[in-house]
Amino acid sequence: MNLIVASNNTGKISEIRALLSPIDVYSPGDLDVNIEVEETGDSFYANALLKASAFAKETGMTALADDSGLQVEILNGRPGIHSARFGPPELDDRGRCELLLKHLVNYPAVENRKARFCCAMVATSPEGRQCESIAYCEGHITSQITGDGGFGYDPVFFVKSHNCTMAQLSKTTKNSISHRGKALKAIRPKLINLLKEI
Repeated sequence: MNLIVASNNTGKISEIRALLSPIDVYSPGDLDVNIEVEETGDSFYANALLKASAFAKETGMTALADDSGLQVEILNGRPGIHSARFGPPELDDRGRCELLLKHLVNYPAVENRKARFCCAMVATSPEGRQCESIAYCEGHITSQITGDGGFGYDPVFFVKSHNCTMAQLSKTTKNSISHRGKALKAIRPKLINLLKEI
């Protein structure tokens, strides 16, 4: 059972490979595939579907895509679908974390810093069959960057159940509680069935 992941994010691909065994998961780099999909959707699901459909059409393989991001309650759900493009284009992950903290500097109380990660996941076959899942991870935004694991907003996302940021969790623990881990677990049996039908 072969699957291409519609992403060049090495952290994301590593998480997906760990959770989708025994499916053979390929990255675009593994197959020398180089396509850019403009994320013009108005939701995480819409963007995931755009990416999965484009990669399935280009490669002739079933493609799995996710669109995920951080929703901060007091910022009306921002950065949301623009999480990876929050702020000026030259910002890296740390820069985006620092920018987010600046947006929240006037809201020091934990109850004003509620946030959640959301992940919408879609798999599409070249023939157009598809399956999907959506999942969340609840937490709050810290007042400083803490931890050097994970990627994205992990160093500023505090997980109350583990009393630390997502960036301080082991990969195994993170995969068990994260939005992406939950979405992958939910889609895994549907995905296996989809691949068996092909």
